[in-house]
Amino acid sequence: MSKPLRQIHLAAHFPGVNNTTVWSDPDAGSHIEFDSFARFARTAERAKFDFLFLAEGLRLREQGGQIHDLDVVGRPDTFTVLAALAAVTEHLGLTGTINSTFNEPYEVARQFASLDHLSGGRAAWNVVTSWDAFTGENFRRGGFLPREERYERAREFLATAHELFDSWDGGEILADPVSGEFLRDAGAGAFAHRGGQFDISGHFNVPRSPQGRPVIFQAGDSDEGREFAAAGADAIFGRYSTLDEGRAFSADVKGRLARYGRTPDELKILPAATFVLGDTDAETRELAHEVRLKQISGATAIKYLEHVWNRDLSGYDPDGPLPDIDPEPGENTIALGRASVRMNRDPVAVAREWRELATSRSLSIRELVIEKTGGQSFIGSPLTVAQAIDTLVQADAADGFILVPHLTPGGLDAFADTVVPLLQERGVFRREYSGPTLRDHLGLTAPRARSLTPAHH
Repeated sequence: MSKPLRQIHLAAHFPGVNNTTVWSDPDAGSHIEFDSFARFARTAERAKFDFLFLAEGLRLREQGGQIHDLDVVGRPDTFTVLAALAAVTEHLGLTGTINSTFNEPYEVARQFASLDHLSGGRAAWNVVTSWDAFTGENFRRGGFLPREERYERAREFLATAHELFDSWDGGEILADPVSGEFLRDAGAGAFAHRGGQFDISGHFNVPRSPQGRPVIFQAGDSDEGREFAAAGADAIFGRYSTLDEGRAFSADVKGRLARYGRTPDELKILPAATFVLGDTDAETRELAHEVRLKQISGATAIKYLEHVWNRDLSGYDPDGPLPDIDPEPGENTIALGRASVRMNRDPVAVAREWRELATSRSLSIRELVIEKTGGQSFIGSPLTVAQAIDTLVQADAADGFILVPHLTPGGLDAFADTVVPLLQERGVFRREYSGPTLRDHLGLTAPRARSLTPAHH
């Protein structure tokens, strides 16, 4: 008996806090005007995508203390944009990254419960942490939280938010005009949390929303991040670009679920992926190379290399060889707050590895950076891309993908018009939405009480 086809989940990321976007392209539009967000969202909904995703940038990109224009420099407040999009869409999920380090549980829970009401049950929260003082300088508690404690705060933050969401069970509002009784229970919304990070009590002032709680996303790839996702997330963003890596990541994360009383279908794995489409595979490979050259200009390549070398490399030719000097170790890095700095724990070893690769393949600085910064990318004709996505999902390397176009707001159009119909013909992607909420789109059950600590057997 053949194995049933797995259904693919697709989402769209509106890029705007990194250099994925080719803002110099003549077809590129605004990254801050609402029309851009609205067009992008409507295309995703027309294609029956699960949700739209907004990342978060709590501080402008800078290097050496100066703002640089190699990335899109920012975007409006996440909740404001998502609430506005709720009014111009009917089915599309609305996912926002909100930081657990520089916010408070009551405020965030209130905002997400409100968004879930306004959208009819389409809200999702990507819970992230931040440990660096660079970002923290923008906040009252700037930089106070030691790096090793960020997940401790995040776990308690999420648990506290769950207590707030669950302080209403959904049956309290009677609103009987005859008796004049509005609430069945005068204690509705009561909560009290006493913990190491938060000590709060009162009444949560937003009644239970359509989903009960927003869908919870998590993006960390460290062991702590994977455990956090297994304990409390409904979906996790992966970053693995090959079938074997994806299957290993999926097996690891989903293998942790049983400790929290959960089953593998309760956590979706959705890696981010860029894409380039064309009439033929050969033509598209050339186009994809042109896109990467626009994304990684010479200036961008030098800036990125400085993340590892921790030195001013502005005098180096991006089309020339790597520096023959070693990186300058130290905590006061030239690119504070950048994830690429944190990922390279041993910069001297990284530089050695990069030199070996550049020498063996005769790569310039720019060519090397293009090579090292490329993630999952689907490149080819619509048929080639549809087959590649389907192959990875059917092989359990992912449950679907969050697509990141290099153009906004129109970069999703071709995928919606050419790849989605091919996936529908294969019987692996919906032709219509099956329910009104994001939990319906993702095949998730209603939320239940969940411990964020593993069970002991």
